[in-house]
Amino acid sequence: MSKIIPKELSAEVQEHVVDWLKRFPDDQKQSAVLGSLHAIQHEHGYLPVVQMDALAERLEMPAIAVYEVASFYSMFELEPVGKHTIAVCTNLSCILRGGEDVLNYIESKLNIKCGQSTADGKYYLKNEEECLAGCCGAPMMQVNHVYYENLTEAKVDEILDVLD
Repeated sequence: MSKIIPKELSAEVQEHVVDWLKRFPDDQKQSAVLGSLHAIQHEHGYLPVVQMDALAERLEMPAIAVYEVASFYSMFELEPVGKHTIAVCTNLSCILRGGEDVLNYIESKLNIKCGQSTADGKYYLKNEEECLAGCCGAPMMQVNHVYYENLTEAKVDEILDVLD
């Protein structure tokens, strides 16, 4: 059964929007879009179109401009995904230190490929990340935006096995 998404922003998201609006001049409301999208995604796990439309209305900007921001950044999800988001760095530093092996291990362990969620909805493996800016601790990944460095298969197991 699919979750019904309200056409209006929740009180919590509205608070975030107001907080972001206070940071910019009144004639620059669109500057609050990035922070506001984070609040929506935090609440829903992704960015439902009806919520992006409500945000566009609140910020007095075209809905397409909100969609453009949402689709540009890899940190935003436009479709429902698993509860725990995993991003494995596949840039040169990480690849040279075993990042590809870590990615392959996670795909095998969870029985999914990049861009997929597990059947139980617990994990989502993001499409390959070009760089997560943790080169000194390569190979590395983020799980729910928390950095984990110097990965091994055992360390990956420890990290993933404690998630609810």
